[in-house]
Amino acid sequence: MAGFDLVVKGKLVLPDRVIDDGYLAVSNGRIAKIGTGTPPNAKETVDASGKFVLPGAIDGQVHAGSQKPPEGILRSTRAAAAGGVTTIIDMPYDGAGPVVDAESFRAKVAVVEKEAMVDVGLFGTIRKENGVKDIPGMIEAGACAFKFSTYESDPNRFPRIKPIDMLAAFQALAPTGIGGGVHNENQEMVDFLIQKLQAEGKTGPEAHGMSRPPIAEALAMAEIYELGAEAGSRVHVVHCSIPRGIEITESYKKRGVKATVEVCVHYLMLDEDDVKRVGAFGKINPPIRSREMVEAMWGHVAAGHIDFVSTDHSPWPVEVKSNPNIFKNASGAPGLETLIPALFTGCEQHGLPVTTVAKLIAEGPAKYFLLYPKKGVLREGSDADFAIVEPGRFKFDARNTVTIVDWSPFDGKEFTCRVAATYLRGRKVWDGKAVLSEPGYGKFLRPLRGADAA
Repeated sequence: MAGFDLVVKGKLVLPDRVIDDGYLAVSNGRIAKIGTGTPPNAKETVDASGKFVLPGAIDGQVHAGSQKPPEGILRSTRAAAAGGVTTIIDMPYDGAGPVVDAESFRAKVAVVEKEAMVDVGLFGTIRKENGVKDIPGMIEAGACAFKFSTYESDPNRFPRIKPIDMLAAFQALAPTGIGGGVHNENQEMVDFLIQKLQAEGKTGPEAHGMSRPPIAEALAMAEIYELGAEAGSRVHVVHCSIPRGIEITESYKKRGVKATVEVCVHYLMLDEDDVKRVGAFGKINPPIRSREMVEAMWGHVAAGHIDFVSTDHSPWPVEVKSNPNIFKNASGAPGLETLIPALFTGCEQHGLPVTTVAKLIAEGPAKYFLLYPKKGVLREGSDADFAIVEPGRFKFDARNTVTIVDWSPFDGKEFTCRVAATYLRGRKVWDGKAVLSEPGYGKFLRPLRGADAA
């Protein structure tokens, strides 16, 4: 007699170890049992022997609606399923209008509930002026984090928040336990250097990195953490690309500040030579750095200094990534389908265990967004969200991706694994070739607080 809905056999990646001959059993969408050896009976048994069973990835930095035209929740979550990502946390800077109050937040929740193919949490943000007053309404509506910026790329959609207003925002968040994350670049320095480089006729791919030097990022990070420290709030940098930035974060953590830091996978796996190769496809803010800095960042990964890894997924149409003047191209790149393969490959190349992958793409973001332990870990009682990852040698071909565009800065790279299947609450939503989920199967996720977080 079948005792469980599903049993999966394979190399289970737990927070502290790998069970090589393991199994997990699923009942009612949750992990009911984890063990080793002969598995129990179930309605369905999946033999993934020789493959890794990773907790489903949580991509904490996705731009489903920032592009023109936008990829949208439906297509982004479809790509997420193909990448072993069972939860996305979507950014609030939508082209149709940013998510800045309870009304716009609830409107976006309605879209998620109708279209999502995997689970979705949502950021809120604030208007450039008089926006802090709307933070409580968005928290009540279910925001799991807030996003601000020290750099302004658009005064309405993506504004720079003045330090005094950012301090007030952190003060409003402090008693709630909700985190505030910040885009980390110094406005005055970057704008000056962009103007200077263009005046000098330096507009090739390498000029993007020259216009956003490491010091511009370090200055912004110091300001961000000081504001959070003053407010006594959780304070987070959303995409650190420099080793000095991680050092700054560590210094605040040692002081007892509730500081965290996130690194995008491209800062660990791509370098300036890749930008020369792919041109504007590699234009991302902050920029991709030198190989020396990339390797130093891996030292911080090994030391456990990075809280989680994300993608900053933003699949712009190719026509806005094709100008020979690098400054006239949009910033951002697709990433949902390369998160697990790229980080898995990098950890293997640097001699780090696969448990590092699970910590950085699942446990870390689940804890930051207050979704743990329901999400982010293979353990009894948690949602049965997981990816079956097949080791091997796989050349990445962007033409075969599910996301709305057919380009990627990782195009042509060889990865040491592929996502063979994705399961959300015990149901297969990706079979290695096709997405099996349907719009509306994904759920809107509220942060777990109080008894729900136990």
